[in-house]
Amino acid sequence: MAHHTQACVRLTNLVFYAHHGVLKEEHTIGGKYEVDAELSFDFTDAAQNDDITKTVDYGAVYRKIREALTLKKYFLIESVAYNIACELLQDFQILDRVSIKVRKRNPPVDGICDYAEADYSLKRA
Repeated sequence: MAHHTQACVRLTNLVFYAHHGVLKEEHTIGGKYEVDAELSFDFTDAAQNDDITKTVDYGAVYRKIREALTLKKYFLIESVAYNIACELLQDFQILDRVSIKVRKRNPPVDGICDYAEADYSLKRA
């Protein structure tokens, strides 16, 4: 009997210091960015057999996100979220869908704002 499985692994609140933003000061001074990655794939096989080879390598995912965030400068956190989602789907064939949230702490608004967040989800075609 076929089961429709919904499963995901989340890496929550990965913190990086990077130089993104529209304002020149942001590129010079840098700022704190947080990323949540929700990785959807069927890990039934991995779970039933307690087999690490049948799941996603968290360390490799973390490195990919760190690279995407720190090796290139972006104006928009929207671009960061989009690029991370695309790269993860491309590099990790096991994934069916990825959802990436990128938060920028204390964004430059004229007032108090904890963070701005861009959320991008991408499903394998």
